[in-house]
Amino acid sequence: MISATDELAATGLLPPKEVMALESAGFRTIGDMLDHLPKRHEDRRIFDAFPNQPAPGAVCLRGTVVDTSRRRFGGGGLFEAVVMDNTGGVFGSGKITCRWFNIAFIHKLVASGQELVVYGRVRDLNGRLVIEHPEFEVLRPDEGGGGSIHLDRMVPVYRNVPGIAQRRLREIIHLLLHRCDPSSLTAPFDVDPSMPRARSVCEAHFPDEASAADAARRRFALEEFFAIQINVVWRRACHHGKPGRVLGKRAALLTEFYQSLPFDLTNAQKRSIREIVADMRQPVPMNRLLQGDVGAGKTFVAMAAMLMAVDSGCQAALMAPTQILAEQHFLTFRRWLKALPVRIALRTGNRGETSHHELAGPPQIVIGTHALLYDEKLFEDLGLVVIDEQHKFGVSQRSRLINRGVVPDVLVMTATPIPRTLTMTVYGDLDVSLLDEKPPGRGKVVTALREGAKQKDVTKFVKDQLAAGHQAYLVYPLVEESESLKVESATEAYGKWRKRLGGYQVGLMHGRLAPEEKEEVMRRFREGEIHALVATTVIEVGVDVPNATVMILHHAERFGLAQLHQLRGRIGRGGEKGYCILLTDGGNPEAMDKLRVLEKTGDGFEIAENDLRLRGPGNVLGTRQSGLNDLRFSDFLADTALLREARALAERALEEDPQLDGKHRGLRVLLQEQEADWRTH
Repeated sequence: MISATDELAATGLLPPKEVMALESAGFRTIGDMLDHLPKRHEDRRIFDAFPNQPAPGAVCLRGTVVDTSRRRFGGGGLFEAVVMDNTGGVFGSGKITCRWFNIAFIHKLVASGQELVVYGRVRDLNGRLVIEHPEFEVLRPDEGGGGSIHLDRMVPVYRNVPGIAQRRLREIIHLLLHRCDPSSLTAPFDVDPSMPRARSVCEAHFPDEASAADAARRRFALEEFFAIQINVVWRRACHHGKPGRVLGKRAALLTEFYQSLPFDLTNAQKRSIREIVADMRQPVPMNRLLQGDVGAGKTFVAMAAMLMAVDSGCQAALMAPTQILAEQHFLTFRRWLKALPVRIALRTGNRGETSHHELAGPPQIVIGTHALLYDEKLFEDLGLVVIDEQHKFGVSQRSRLINRGVVPDVLVMTATPIPRTLTMTVYGDLDVSLLDEKPPGRGKVVTALREGAKQKDVTKFVKDQLAAGHQAYLVYPLVEESESLKVESATEAYGKWRKRLGGYQVGLMHGRLAPEEKEEVMRRFREGEIHALVATTVIEVGVDVPNATVMILHHAERFGLAQLHQLRGRIGRGGEKGYCILLTDGGNPEAMDKLRVLEKTGDGFEIAENDLRLRGPGNVLGTRQSGLNDLRFSDFLADTALLREARALAERALEEDPQLDGKHRGLRVLLQEQEADWRTH
């Protein structure tokens, strides 16, 4: 038997050329190879019938190449192979044309007379049924009869490894699977003692039936979720084990703040404030997530918490990911608290400002960006830390600010609606307050999807809105022109919009502007000097211009769903009806499906669920800090029961071994590896 921790080269099972290719792709041990699970299985006992019309999904066909052709043009070329149904076309059209563009070696792999398995989506191209760039595999004449791992069985199909053909990769994994020591295929914690893990590994690769592969994948998804949950449960246990300070006994400032408001808070805001106050009054540190949709009023809830901290005699800090968002918070706090005896300061990379107040002394509320991490004289007694859009900060950055205080209470906020399953996974160590209603006075926002809209029609619409006294955002995905992408940039469009909107002031906002330039542009836009703002996603959060009622999103297919929803939240903030227009060329059917979701709903949580399904958790959260960007079984994130099972197993492990230094000490090593990986990124 061969230990799964040996180097692949040391096994002597593979030629050096293959070992080098595998090592270049990151595979150095047998364990690495066996962790490379199939992306799908093909039931090569029964193939799909050759269709006689385009099919909505991919098909897996077996046939014989009866003709090939090769054409060259420009800098590339086209190779076609006509594949005939071996049954003579009894069940369908009888043939499919497979096409590959600009792949120089494809004609050396596919030839007339060969038998192929092809996989892909069938299209109608000028009356011909075509699969473009199908996955394919050449079958050998002697295959069949039950002895092959490539035919007449459930066959694994893997993600490509450069330098190793799919067929050979399958053979290597099959060889290693049957030569490794089953005892080496264990995990730090056995999530399913009823089924040996080694058996699950075998069935994940070479099952007898699809159901066996599904069961194996579910087991490995449970392992993966358990690894996340043990981290969550461990962090929660460590946090709640610390003695904290009791804050919030006095509420004079909060009461005065309430009485000064010209409107009432929503029931969700009041409920969240009660939950936060109850936490702050406990002798353990608060660790709470405030989650709400765009425009749900998180800032006022955070303001209430910070006033409670100030009334307790300590400082409160709010850290935001961008200067624009930090300045927006500063202006909001200064406006709403101007009648209260509270000293408020702003600290960003290039700007420091303190609200003028007759009371001398250090600031009681400090709002800023990463600059808060580096001002050693800023905090004398930090009692409450509020982190806005917290997923945009690294683990070490959050920890550094929290460590500026002595076991401070922590409130993290996100304006990005997060699906419940991700909340359980990423924020499972936090108590959650949910703002599930919006304050009154928000204008209705109409969202419309437009394919191939004419520029003159778009310009006329914008002009009509500006003439009515409103302001507009004109949003683009890129700052500058790209040679590789046929996408108009904000910088290009700025000059064009200045000509189109003659008589109106047009501004430009993007992330590469100097901070003082951004500040000046946003000041002019807020004060109405700029009527239309050409911008990138730098305006995604923290921009509050009540008079802005129009947003035109160019190349909308290039944005994520949640990002589009955040951008849309910039309009309709002043009570007037808003218009969000999604412009696209309509060339990508999947992108059109995505955009239709945004067109039909304004529910951020429904949008987030769709975004999770379409793009995966790492992209939804926008950072690797979640630990989910490399999640292999993200398709199971919708399985709430599986996540609850993983959480229960993690809690049981910690009950059995609270310090993880006994029977589950292997989990302590796992936690250390996770922490090192997250801090690195």
